[in-house]
Amino acid sequence: MRIHATAALLPDGWARDVGITLTDATIEQVQTGVAPQPGDHRAEILLPGMANLHSHSFQRGFAGLTERRGPGQDSFWTWREMMYRFALSLSPDEVQAVAALACIEMLEAGYTRLGEFHYLHHGPDGQPYDNPAEMSQRIFAAAADTGIALTHLPVLYAHGGFGPEPAGEGQRRFLHGLDDYLQLIETCDGYIRPQDRVGIAPHSLRAATMAEIIALAEAFPGRPFHIHISEQVKEVEDCLAHTGARPVEYLLANAPVGPSWCLIHATHLIKNEIRRIATSGAVVGLCPITEANLGDGIFPAVEFLAQRGRIGIGTDSNVEITLPGELKQLEYSQRLSLRLRNALAVNGSTGASLFHAALSGGAQSLDAPNPAIASGHPADLVALSDNCRLEMPDDRLMDRWVFGRDLRVADLWAAGVHLVREGRHIHRTRIATDYAKAIRDVLNRI
Repeated sequence: MRIHATAALLPDGWARDVGITLTDATIEQVQTGVAPQPGDHRAEILLPGMANLHSHSFQRGFAGLTERRGPGQDSFWTWREMMYRFALSLSPDEVQAVAALACIEMLEAGYTRLGEFHYLHHGPDGQPYDNPAEMSQRIFAAAADTGIALTHLPVLYAHGGFGPEPAGEGQRRFLHGLDDYLQLIETCDGYIRPQDRVGIAPHSLRAATMAEIIALAEAFPGRPFHIHISEQVKEVEDCLAHTGARPVEYLLANAPVGPSWCLIHATHLIKNEIRRIATSGAVVGLCPITEANLGDGIFPAVEFLAQRGRIGIGTDSNVEITLPGELKQLEYSQRLSLRLRNALAVNGSTGASLFHAALSGGAQSLDAPNPAIASGHPADLVALSDNCRLEMPDDRLMDRWVFGRDLRVADLWAAGVHLVREGRHIHRTRIATDYAKAIRDVLNRI
């Protein structure tokens, strides 16, 4: 098929009147300064697709259900108890239904690849299913049904806290020993489509020992390697108490952190940790809306990016799935913290600076091809429509998308398949119906 875009963001910048020829899942040819041809799909503004580097898709099912004040002071730790209750109630069919709707909403938002940090492994009693990879298989099925590319990140969750402490009852569906986890990875490798990947994800320094983390890094060199770290002040305090070091400091001193690693959140850092993460080449995975929703804190993005650190964005708890919203929240958190404007702008445009940083870092962290509208690259494309029809094929488009309200996702192609048309996923009605039934059933049980 062929697409004609009035404006397109190419590797060397914006171009006008761009014709893109797709062959199967690949961009075959890109021409600039050409007129539309009969049969072309007409797009106003064309961008490369974005990677969502961090999601727990099942949490989409209780978005909005934890916004009531309980006794005492609410925090991440009280939110976690509700998450455990919800996680303990889900069947495999329900996990797939919730994941499928989350994938649809990601595609409608402009994400073409999902990094699924997946720790809901076993039955409600904590026992493995007959197929120990049953729940991972449901994530692959949801991705295949909706068309999003998947970097699946099965989680090693072995302990309940530093020490290591025994896991609690609320964590019973998450748990693996190292040998069983290695078998899970081997099984997941058999589920992938050509665009999919399988990575490695020790949950955190709380849930996996350093010996286990190092064993995984040695067993799977070069694979995407994701870990939650330094998200909460309590985690920093507990790590200091048990190891004598801060979480990022301890990880960098003991593990082979490098460009295939993604440090999720990394919210609470000191200057030496900021410098050393940037030097390592690892990506920091930021989930600004979830971090704000949970009251985590504010990542020091200005200082980190000034040291040429790499970032990507994720939707984490999926309380709201929006690509421009994540970028905007990241910028606004810096403005509030530092009391200045356009904190993360490079070469003028804040929207373009945020988009390019997240585009590159997201692909790196998920072992995805470089996202670009160029010959030979995957046909992962997002078309925006402009309600105001303003002719400005430059970075002001990105500023208007991230910070304004006039631009929206009209069309999306993933692996060359036209999945979103006029803002709606082609399977939205069916999948939304399945999701609604699943959530009604779950809420009747908890």
